[in-house]
Amino acid sequence: MELTKNFEPAAIETRWTGHWKEKGYFNSTPDERPAYTVVIPPPNVTGVLHMGHTLNETVQDILVRRARMSGFNACWVPGSDHASIATEAKVVQMLKEEKGIDKNSLSREEFLKYAFEWKEKYGGIIYNQIERLGCSVDWNRVNFTMDDHYYKAVIKVFIDLYNKGLIYRGARMINWDPAAKTALSDEEVEYREVQSKLYYVQYKLDGQDGFITIATTRPETILGDTAICVNPNDARYQHLKGAYALVPLLNRRIPVIFDDYVDMEFGTGALKITPAHDINDYNLGLKHNLEVIDTLNEDGTLSEAAQLYVGEDRFTVRKKIVADLEQAGNLVKTEDIVNKNGFSQRSNAVVEPRISTQWFVKMKELADPALKAVVDGNIKIHPGDRFLATYKYWLENVKDWCISRQLWWGQQIPAWYDEEGNCYVAENEEDAKRLMLKAKGGSSVQHSAFGLRQDEDVLDTWFSSWLWPSEVFHGITNPGNADIRYYYPTSVLVTGQDIIFFWVARMVMAGLEYEKEIPFKDVYFTGMVRDKLGRKMSKQLGNSPDLLKLIDTYGADAVRFGIMISAPAGNDLLFDESSLEQGRNFNNKIWNALKLVRMWQNNPNGITETTGNEPDIAAAWMRNRIEQAKAEMENLFGEFRLSEGLKTLYSLIWDDFCSWYLEWQKPAQGQPTSNAKLQATISFFEELLQLLHPYMPFITEEIYHLLREQSDDLSVKQYAPTQATNSSILAQGELLKQTITAIRDARVKNNIKSKEPVKLFVQTAQPDNYTSLASILERQANVEAVAITTEAVDKCINVLVGKDKLFIQPATELDTSIQKEQLEKDLAYLQGFLSSVEKKLGNERFVQNAKPEVVDIERRKKADAEEKIKAIEESLAAL
Repeated sequence: MELTKNFEPAAIETRWTGHWKEKGYFNSTPDERPAYTVVIPPPNVTGVLHMGHTLNETVQDILVRRARMSGFNACWVPGSDHASIATEAKVVQMLKEEKGIDKNSLSREEFLKYAFEWKEKYGGIIYNQIERLGCSVDWNRVNFTMDDHYYKAVIKVFIDLYNKGLIYRGARMINWDPAAKTALSDEEVEYREVQSKLYYVQYKLDGQDGFITIATTRPETILGDTAICVNPNDARYQHLKGAYALVPLLNRRIPVIFDDYVDMEFGTGALKITPAHDINDYNLGLKHNLEVIDTLNEDGTLSEAAQLYVGEDRFTVRKKIVADLEQAGNLVKTEDIVNKNGFSQRSNAVVEPRISTQWFVKMKELADPALKAVVDGNIKIHPGDRFLATYKYWLENVKDWCISRQLWWGQQIPAWYDEEGNCYVAENEEDAKRLMLKAKGGSSVQHSAFGLRQDEDVLDTWFSSWLWPSEVFHGITNPGNADIRYYYPTSVLVTGQDIIFFWVARMVMAGLEYEKEIPFKDVYFTGMVRDKLGRKMSKQLGNSPDLLKLIDTYGADAVRFGIMISAPAGNDLLFDESSLEQGRNFNNKIWNALKLVRMWQNNPNGITETTGNEPDIAAAWMRNRIEQAKAEMENLFGEFRLSEGLKTLYSLIWDDFCSWYLEWQKPAQGQPTSNAKLQATISFFEELLQLLHPYMPFITEEIYHLLREQSDDLSVKQYAPTQATNSSILAQGELLKQTITAIRDARVKNNIKSKEPVKLFVQTAQPDNYTSLASILERQANVEAVAITTEAVDKCINVLVGKDKLFIQPATELDTSIQKEQLEKDLAYLQGFLSSVEKKLGNERFVQNAKPEVVDIERRKKADAEEKIKAIEESLAAL
């Protein structure tokens, strides 16, 4: 097979994806091997994957592939989330724009039919992207949070928690999204600093002269005011006890009340109280028995209760009421300020506090065990130094969770109401009727005519996804089945730091409640992928590049490389396509290495068996470098430092294998290939491809099969145990690299052509190191002879390699002025370096307070610098 000039990924990716699926390599069933289980954080079925998903999916695939190649029964469960708010908004928009249909003209059943059609279309797009990225998921285990079994699990958990007294229904101040027209949990509100205005407004006192002035950022809520509150210790307002004021524009009479909640130093020291539209006002209203006037409709327009501006948008009204207040003489002044507003993470609309009857989960009882699991170390968070504190803070200060949403897309709340408004929570209407009959103590005949009405709301999406690690194995609907016993708890959860509250902590709660065991042992938080402006990449902003286009342009391996090489655990990264270019270049580097090995295999001078017992230093060094890297990789994976692991492999393959080892081993011009070196090289190449495979699966599998006939596939090939390394052989290899580099640098600085042979004299305490490297030095640095000496050699270029002195003697006369100038520069640098080290060691506070190993490092630096200075001074004296 003739190889292309560069690696061309498209056809190769399609072929290997099909082959792996045909072989069923990624399908998992319980067996005698230890399980390694990962459940994919289910992406929303609202479109396409962004680069944050790409990073997350790539990290999971790296972990899963490596586990599979390490003897584990790896099971990676794919799936998607129904995303109630986001998906319903998309479906409503689609119906309006493409079909001219208003959601309100449809029945719930008709709307759900369109929603499932949307899911089939966009869910397929997401799964195609996951496959194109090379993710080794078990496609036989795809789950969706609205699947029949999953729907039943959610309903079952709701009923169970309700019967345990952990779910309740009540009227409370909640966060309201006027765009999505639904309640939100506290965690779905994002607070941002915005430029605002503070309006100072006068309220005329009723029955007496004068005004009381308040300051507000939301003048449109004035229409819902039911009191003005001041501090009882504020001397300015003592005369207003028992007084009333008039709401501007409406002249509604409201009391002046006193409460020490008010900060006398803030603003005017007087607060307008609007119980329907502020949580603090709501609490004061309860305390002082104030009227509640809800002036907003669910879409953010003003209600009939407002009396003015009815049906107009809240922000339009803000402008109008300010103008009207000014005209009426009530507006005192306006100030520009910066304050925080709450925005819906789903629709980006400004959230409104609103009193509403909703369903809530009591969180304290569920949160305590979830907190203990992490604090006790049963679940390990990576990187723990940053996110452990965040996890603890949220659980220690947890609030009840509002779980009802005013939507149709989702699991409908299993609660039924009779004609009197009594509520019955049951799996279906028949069970609800039985509960009603039991409660009313009547016969089925007496109450059969009573129709029950099911709650219109659906459950928060997170109320379904918190069951994910369990119910993907049917742990809720079929407790104790073979899969749940084998695969649960899962091995690691890989997710973004932004859903630590929404999902991670709640999964721990659900796992402990229903499986009586933690849902995962490790949590690995990836960083946020941001664009060049530093903004988080998301579908809402539309600032993420198209994943499939990137794969078409660079190949899946290059995309995976590009996102991983710049993604240290937990740290945000700015996405730059240049890293994908680096990945493509790496592909071509490996491809060119294959072409070089092919040239050796097809050497026109033939392949010969090496005679004699001359040791192969290059092969021995490469063998040890691979083992050294394997040990390092094991440590890095144990600490979830996957980006550093890729950098280790990148350097090992690009530098050590391609740039050094292959050059050392290639046949000399006109000479046959050594079969021993060829076979060693192929074996090393295969091992390097195996190590790299979890990161870059397509090119590694392809080259593995192009190197020679294989009886297995790399994706399921098991890693060999890591062997101990020989430090002296590793040191020899490093010495060889440093010596070749020193000779090449000396040639360049002294204008000695690369084709001009030189002689090398070495002054060293370990002469065997150099005599064993002579044959490679002759080929790689054009050294015609290597000699060991005990004295300086005249008319040579003097360089240092560690503690050894090299004397490089060119065939032509040497201009020593160039060398002298360089040596003087090196001497000046080292003297300055030595001075700084001596200054540090002369500081008693440093020596006494620093760790002993740190002080020891500085002392070794001092000794090394002194030795090098002495050698340079001797070299200068010899010139």
